Amino acid sequence: MKKLMLVVAVATLSVSFGAGKAGAQGPAGAGAGSASSSSSGGHSLNPIKWVKKDPKSASDQLDAKDDQDKRLTASLQAQGVLASNTDAKSVCENFKALDECVAALHASKNVGVDFGCLKSNLTGTQTGADMSSCKGSAGEKSMTLSKALHAMKPDADAKGEAKNAEKQAKDDLKASRG
Repeated sequence: MKKLMLVVAVATLSVSFGAGKAGAQGPAGAGAGSASSSSSGGHSLNPIKWVKKDPKSASDQLDAKDDQDKRLTASLQAQGVLASNTDAKSVCENFKALDECVAALHASKNVGVDFGCLKSNLTGTQTGADMSSCKGSAGEKSMTLSKALHAMKPDADAKGEAKNAEKQAKDDLKASRG
């Protein structure tokens, strides 16, 4: 008899909690979408949506800002970082961020490594250039600037050169924004 009472009590509690959850979910039907969006207070409970993403690649960023592309290209060409027959937008293709590309250009010049190989190491994609002369795992897997510099030129101060190139890139981008 005690077992039967216990089973009935547990069943009653579980049914009452289930009904409370269903009632808390809001109305079903045409207004359910607006009821659920207003009850959350405008914040998503999905942690993936908390991270802000910039879907634009480096070349897309320069597409949107044609004046910045011209100023940046002219500045990089004047410094000897970028060849006179190329522009920043075409060189920065495959990079996720513009600052990464400009830093790679500076690091390539400062350390004396081939930009095509460095770009391939940083983006993880093979460029159209001949990769046979590249040191390291060119194009197999993306890596940080300091790791790519170390792989290509082990005797260089990779961390110091990467920091220097990133600072130069930051200064160039700041100046090109006008």
